[in-house]
Amino acid sequence: MTKIRVTKEFTFEMAHALWNYDGPCRNIHGHSYKLYVTVRGQTLENSGSTKMGMVIDFTDLKEIVNKNIVDYFDHSVIISSKAGNPEISHVKKMFDKFYIVDYQPTCENLVTHMANVLIQKLPAHVELFSLKLCETATSYAEWYAEDNQ
Repeated sequence: MTKIRVTKEFTFEMAHALWNYDGPCRNIHGHSYKLYVTVRGQTLENSGSTKMGMVIDFTDLKEIVNKNIVDYFDHSVIISSKAGNPEISHVKKMFDKFYIVDYQPTCENLVTHMANVLIQKLPAHVELFSLKLCETATSYAEWYAEDNQ
């Protein structure tokens, strides 16, 4: 029994601010994110299936990730609920697409959130293997299923 990993890359634009941070990232700022989604599974061997030989059709993976991650986060502002009412009120007045989350919106916490979402959305025969979220050209966070079991 052979398992194969397949990966698809996604891009989106998002802004965030880190509440109570001691550097410039405490201010709202944006990034051009790259997200690498790697799934694992066995290739489908049903000769009657149009998906024969695939772990998952890249088009299906694209639809799942776009609908649940990219479309959600793209061109949004993310801030922590701990920021408090004055800051949250300003965000609500200034931006149409924003999310107040129960975590500090660091690259590490964002990739964990994304993993938790995708685990619930993938077909039963496909496992989420890893995510790599690049916040800048030289900085990224990775999530691996084996580290989180």
